[in-house]
Amino acid sequence: MTHAVIAATGLFTPEQSISNAELVEAYNAWADQWNRDHALQIAEGDVAALTPSSVEFIEKASGIKSRFVLDKAGILDPKRMAPNLPERSNDELSIMAEMAVRAARQAIEAWGKPVSEIGAVLCAASNMPRPYPALAVEIQQALGIEGFGFDMNVACSSATFGIKTAADFIASGSVKAVLMVNPEICSAHLNFTDRDSHFIFGDVCTAVIVESSDTAGPGGWDVLGTRLKTVFSNNIRNNFGFLNRWAEETGAGPTERAAGQQDDKLFIQQGRKVFKDVVPLVSDMIVDHAGELGIEPTGLKRMWLHQANINMNQMIGRKVLGRDPEPQENVIILDEYANTSSAGSIIAFHLNQQGFETGEVGLICSFGAGYSAGTVFVRKR
Repeated sequence: MTHAVIAATGLFTPEQSISNAELVEAYNAWADQWNRDHALQIAEGDVAALTPSSVEFIEKASGIKSRFVLDKAGILDPKRMAPNLPERSNDELSIMAEMAVRAARQAIEAWGKPVSEIGAVLCAASNMPRPYPALAVEIQQALGIEGFGFDMNVACSSATFGIKTAADFIASGSVKAVLMVNPEICSAHLNFTDRDSHFIFGDVCTAVIVESSDTAGPGGWDVLGTRLKTVFSNNIRNNFGFLNRWAEETGAGPTERAAGQQDDKLFIQQGRKVFKDVVPLVSDMIVDHAGELGIEPTGLKRMWLHQANINMNQMIGRKVLGRDPEPQENVIILDEYANTSSAGSIIAFHLNQQGFETGEVGLICSFGAGYSAGTVFVRKR
């Protein structure tokens, strides 16, 4: 019976990285200036003084130690506090498409087959650079792939939703192979003037080739089952969109953001509520899906979870395995990459596939805004 196989993966990592110490220095310089500019209001009790950030606070809250970004200078400039990513002409390859092409080419090289065998391109990410034309179609064009492509956005769960969609295309016989990419420039929607979240995100792109078992060569991973779930919540939100142009309030450029205005046009979340809601939702979903597939969750060889927060990942790992996971069982890469939205679980999978024997089972799992969650159980071929 035809089923889907994860045949290859690819990863593009930016050259620039920001340490927690560098990020804290920039934020504290900005916050000190803000406090000086608003000294009168602070003295009169109209506004609260901003609290400094610290390396210790960031690592305790998240487990993050550094993050890769496309533009370090703009983020660390206390007068800007945002990446500087110049707009490209319509005749140039867009920056997100460029990231995706680089990750895709790595996956295609590992796959070892011509792109003519790929029938669809899915671009699954938290934010797209424009409404149309679809980024996936631009990537398709740049790689010389026939067939079709489209974009999809399910925030941090976009990659697992993309794998599920690709697997369904395979099962239906629509195509024999699908390229699914996850370009994430998370630094562009992060408010670096918000102490509670200025450290969360990094930039990266991952790529996955999903192929029919009828044509797959040796190696790779059989997709045993996929499950998706969404539950509406406002606890993670970003209100930036084309309708903002017609609202009466001011825009959301760097100047307005630095003044503390229009914060909802960037990433915002209520972290404690997210933790309380998402951990049981995801843990129960994993256990239920495993049971449906006849898999004993406590016997999973490895979990490649969404890299959001080390405390969430450790808690989910304990709930699923029934004990504290060993480091090799519950992969953590967010210390180096930070939260890279949809790409996080795929980075973990791409970098930590070693040590599997044929027949051993692992789990790719995502969770995030929506709320959304996806589970993909895989077995080493």
